[in-house]
Parts: sequence; C-alpha cells; structure tokens
Amino acid sequence: MPTPDFILALRKHVGHEKLFLTGVTGVVIGDGATGPRDRVLLHRRADDGGWSPPGGILEPGEQPAAALVREVEEETGVRVVPERVAGVVTGEPFTYANGDVVQFIDISFRCRPVGGAARVDGDESLAVDWFPVDALPPMPDRVLDRIHRAHEDGEAWFVSAG
Repeated sequence: MPTPDFILALRKHVGHEKLFLTGVTGVVIGDGATGPRDRVLLHRRADDGGWSPPGGILEPGEQPAAALVREVEEETGVRVVPERVAGVVTGEPFTYANGDVVQFIDISFRCRPVGGAARVDGDESLAVDWFPVDALPPMPDRVLDRIHRAHEDGEAWFVSAG
C-alpha cells in the first residue's frame, strides 16, 4: 500500500515519531446481485499478504464515508454505499519495518455493494474474494471483530469511557 503524499510530507518534519491517523474499514456484505448473498468481501493485501476488509487512510479534508467508497473501489473494483457505522476504535500503536510509528483511529462501516465486479487492482490487492462469515481466512482478532460487529444488526460499537 503506497504511503499517501501528505504522510510523506509530515514524516519530513516528525521523522519516525508517532502519527495519529484516521482509517476507514469497509465490511461489504454481498446482496446476491453484487457478490454472493451474505458473504463478506475481502482482499489479500499487497503490503503484508494478509486477508482483510478493504479500507485505508483519510486524505486531509476528506469525509470518512467518501474515503471508504474510494478505497473499496480502488482496492476491489466493487462500488458500495455505506449503510451504517459499525464501530469506532483506537488501535494499539504500530511500528513499520522502516521505524515509522502510527496509531489509527478506525471507523468501520457496514456497506452494501451497488455495482462493479470484484477484481485485483495490481497495486494494493493480491487477490479479492467473497467469504462466508463462518469461514473467514486467518486475520487478527481486531479485524475479525470489525467484521462480526458489522455483520450483526445493531448499533455502532465503541469502547466506553468508563
């Protein structure tokens, strides 16, 4: 996944210091017309080879839902409509191999596919496929949690203040 230009510019000033970034995750549930009914759209990430829902980092001034729609289509070829916020959480700090430290605030959306066709983008995705919720490939628990919360009917999830 290429590093956005605005982050490269920030890194010139802050070096490897921790950056707080806002990310979005799209849990796309197939409806039978676009994607198999009740299956989750995942892509195999080019940066680490792992499976995950599509998503990415907000550009400065970008609205979260717009960023999500852009990222899902870029990475998978599927056009979506965000239906609801499924969760808002701050992850643990993460250090990349080059020493850059980040901490993401992730906004996860449940999405309905409205067009396009699943395909590999040649840049960020090595594979794209639809998976049953009860037969997902190995993923970190934090990612599986986002998928399950978005798949369930319910309100947005967040860690309470108390």
